Amino acid sequence: MRVLVISANTETISMPTLPLGLACVAAATRSVGNEVALLNLMFEGDPKSGIRTSIQEFRPDLIGISIRNIDDQNMLQPHFMLAPVKEVLASCRSLSDAPIILGGAGYSIFPQSALGYLGADMGIQGEGEVIFPLLVERTRKGEQVSDLPGIHLPGQPGRVANVGAVREPPLPYFENNLDTLPLPESSLWIPPGADLRNLWVPVQSRRGCSLDCTFCSTSMIEGKSLRTRSPAQVVKWLAELRETGCRNVNFVDNTYNLPPTYAKDLCREVIQAELDLNLWCIIYPKWIGAELVELMRRAGCSQISFGFESGSDRMLRSLNKQFDKSEVGEVSKMFAEVGIKRMGFLLLGGLGKRRTASKKAFRSPTP
Repeated sequence: MRVLVISANTETISMPTLPLGLACVAAATRSVGNEVALLNLMFEGDPKSGIRTSIQEFRPDLIGISIRNIDDQNMLQPHFMLAPVKEVLASCRSLSDAPIILGGAGYSIFPQSALGYLGADMGIQGEGEVIFPLLVERTRKGEQVSDLPGIHLPGQPGRVANVGAVREPPLPYFENNLDTLPLPESSLWIPPGADLRNLWVPVQSRRGCSLDCTFCSTSMIEGKSLRTRSPAQVVKWLAELRETGCRNVNFVDNTYNLPPTYAKDLCREVIQAELDLNLWCIIYPKWIGAELVELMRRAGCSQISFGFESGSDRMLRSLNKQFDKSEVGEVSKMFAEVGIKRMGFLLLGGLGKRRTASKKAFRSPTP
């Protein structure tokens, strides 16, 4: 079948983001014999024109639309990001009778609500590399898809397991062995002619998180069980990217340093491969030692992002963080001593945050 997958995200809040998840789904769908085209609206000057050209030239039998975000998490002036996706879906409907399937991280958080609002034919909650190709094959054969894991249909919020049982939502599918999933093909998702000196390419070596931070949606998107690709396969992926000229790699794992043993093994593999990479990682500021910090530096890590969210120990406890602010300072100092830049995520308005009417003068720190 001819399958067109569309990355609907056009937001550049901090930087342009390449559609890693959709590229993985596209690679898996192509690997079982389908023709696959990926349209990234981020780099389309006129999204409607890009959709029109892709549908008229490719003539898809099925269309998948990936949703990255629901909103921008700004409590005071929230930006609802599904409205533009609705326009994308309307453009597809006007040009093609192909079934439209939703997916992506944003969709997985509110699957049934997003499906109802957008009016697609169905959606997949959770990872799509296994389920989406199965859905494509069943659609080709005219078979039902409602029994596949993670499938949401309009007006059907769940399934009844037994007569008289309470209707439960379908459970998403999470692959335990990530090495069985195809690596994304660079030609599908890295824009031709892109400025590779300034482009950060996302790579994911592990999925899932069991830390249960109160505000986080990772477990809904990737599950609570931590699953990893083998270091050898990750290095193979990095080597393929390096061959295309990409040097800046953003590890989008939520906790690059966990588990520590895996993180060290991965760093050693990267060091041995001598790929000359510029790495950016997300760090959970706990369970970090000098050995891991040094290995990260030698592997090419030049900057990290700290997921500490608050400088208040009371708020850290409220957010179910397993560290205190003194540990954040200690870990930050360890990275600073080896020349790795640090950036912190700060969450305002979290559970337990107190309002205050007092106004205090703010003085900029000395440069």
